[in-house]
Amino acid sequence: MTKPNYIVAGYAVDAKLPDMTKEDLVKLTHLNVAFGHVVDHRISTDHLRNLGLLQEIKREHPELCILLSVGGWSAGGFSEAAATEAGRASMAESAVRVLTEHPFDGIDLDWEYPCYGEAEIASSPDDKTNFTLLLKTIREALDRKGAQDGRHYLLTIAAGADQYYVDGTEMDEVQKYLDFVQLMTYDMRGGFQVLTGHHTNLYTPTGDLFRISTDASVKMFMRAGVPKDKIVIGAAFYSRVWHQVPDRNHGLHQMAGTTGGYGPDFTTLAKDYINKNGYTRFWDEEARAPYLFNGSSLISYDDEESIGHKCEYVKDNDLAGIMFWEYGCDETHRLLDAMHRGLRN
Repeated sequence: MTKPNYIVAGYAVDAKLPDMTKEDLVKLTHLNVAFGHVVDHRISTDHLRNLGLLQEIKREHPELCILLSVGGWSAGGFSEAAATEAGRASMAESAVRVLTEHPFDGIDLDWEYPCYGEAEIASSPDDKTNFTLLLKTIREALDRKGAQDGRHYLLTIAAGADQYYVDGTEMDEVQKYLDFVQLMTYDMRGGFQVLTGHHTNLYTPTGDLFRISTDASVKMFMRAGVPKDKIVIGAAFYSRVWHQVPDRNHGLHQMAGTTGGYGPDFTTLAKDYINKNGYTRFWDEEARAPYLFNGSSLISYDDEESIGHKCEYVKDNDLAGIMFWEYGCDETHRLLDAMHRGLRN
């Protein structure tokens, strides 16, 4: 029996493209370049400075699939473009133009989120059906270009990991037009909650009021109609941190004095925090997740051990693979290596 080709996908912001090493690029199957924007119903890359490097990357790594990721938190324009047939056609046409002008192998849409305006972008209840129509229109345009070029162009999305995203979309229809769905199984708690907990945990531990986890998210999307072999789970190369945390239960599942804001990236965690400067690393066996506590601040993050468990989960459940945000957050290169060892070796 041949071993499946699991996806190891990474997001890299445009500014970090020059820093990507050949050793790391070999360990990736897919590279999502972040971010294109939606401007006047069209995908724009005018603000990106390093797309010229993609030719060289493709030449040295022809097997690597490179996608333009469009959107991100607080990036608007989606709801307006998706609202009309003309807007959807314009966006699809601009997607084809991007693939013509640059050596991208596909488009990744990161609309955060259909039907929700929390990121201070336009939203509408009609986003739910318009998102499906937008993806259908883009898929058809990519297929027409693919027929001309004798190849297949990828269309993927990054999806919010919890029930709100399933409620705001028609995932059973959406998945038909997608090569795979990347679940953002990070930030699962933090920015909106003062209750401490894991932000990128594999399972839900006892005593956690917020029941979301990578496993819960995968099951949620499968119930919503996404085939398991199209599901890619997410890992975080950065942390979430709570301050003014009561010194109970090593700080876990406590009401903090702050919400869980962005914490140090893994580069900084490894250098200054993990079992250093008063912080102790704890392992939650139920959640399969590490965390740090110094008596008053709790930091939730991914490391080689938790990523190893995520890789085993992908294999045990016949999922498509794993992805991470964001390449520039780990200059130790240890986390991508853990993914590579877990899924590609």
